[in-house]
Amino acid sequence: MRYYIVAGEASGDLHASNLMKGIKEKDPDAEFRYFGGDLMQEQGGVLVKHYRDMAFMGFLEVILNLKTISNNMKLCKIDIREFRPDVLILVDYPGFNLRIAKYAKQLGIKVFYYIAPKVWAWKEGRVKILKQFVDKLFIIFPFEIDYFKKHGIEPVYEGNPSPDAIESKVKESPTFDEFTAKNGLSHKPIIALVAGSRKQEIKYNLPVMLKMIDRFPDYQFVIAGAPSLSESIYAPYIAGKNVKLIFGQTYPLFNSSTLAFVTSGTATLEAALLNVPQVVCYKGNFFSMIIAWMVIKVKYISLVNLNMETEVVRELKQYDLTPNNLYNEAIKLVPGTEERKAMLNNYAKLRQMLGETGTSKRVGAKMVEFITK
Repeated sequence: MRYYIVAGEASGDLHASNLMKGIKEKDPDAEFRYFGGDLMQEQGGVLVKHYRDMAFMGFLEVILNLKTISNNMKLCKIDIREFRPDVLILVDYPGFNLRIAKYAKQLGIKVFYYIAPKVWAWKEGRVKILKQFVDKLFIIFPFEIDYFKKHGIEPVYEGNPSPDAIESKVKESPTFDEFTAKNGLSHKPIIALVAGSRKQEIKYNLPVMLKMIDRFPDYQFVIAGAPSLSESIYAPYIAGKNVKLIFGQTYPLFNSSTLAFVTSGTATLEAALLNVPQVVCYKGNFFSMIIAWMVIKVKYISLVNLNMETEVVRELKQYDLTPNNLYNEAIKLVPGTEERKAMLNNYAKLRQMLGETGTSKRVGAKMVEFITK
């Protein structure tokens, strides 16, 4: 069968690539065409547009890039129409994907949505669009089951795909000594800096994180370079600073780290699943954040806290993200503290809540089953 997938961000590329593996187990002759990234390319098929040309964060940034977004939308519609897939699979990225869902339904194409839009946080009106234009909604968080049922949608929940992604990478993960030797690092314990996957996130969050270098002289600092960004994006911030930038090794970095500073997103959940105590750091463009404060309805921004429904990890947002606040929260999480032990205990509960591995395989099989009914 023919599958068209749209993933507009790094996390979408990761989860879509694992989903493709699951689909191929059930449908060995699967033919893929997609908007996505390098990980999806490794699974075969045709990459039409890379997500690095699609990932715009914040209200102002979206407005400034409307022409590019419009051109991407036109390309996607034309390509779907010409490819005529058996199913369109949309992965998160709702501002773009919900419009594509409507177009595909007009063409009579079956539409599946994998990793539901966070309508429980903001833009709840999108639920109506999901009901009207999506044939099957595949969710990844337990708390979403009741939410969507309450709104008249019967979602499909097979677990969370993050444990799948982590399991495959951790099996290949080097030891601490191997990791430090490979990357030219010292033997000091590591504090990981995961400042996001977009230029805007790096701009607003990384400078504050870097101010911790002098405050933690017994640690070495390592930045997880985002796959969609080049070294030149980081260069102005790290020039002259005692910090290492590495690409393509986020999971090994987490696996070798004592502590992490993480910009909100999928990485907060990944750090928790890899048992790395963290402080969540999130700062953005002033006008974008003002609008966000007006419309976002949830109490927390990290996936750890949202799933646990309590503040397991400390969130420093916008004006709370200062060097002093970050230091005061980080020092509580060094080895031997009660706060660190409590966070690790809560991580164990979170892993139990999210379920076993194999989600990508189960969802892939379900999708093939639904298509052939």
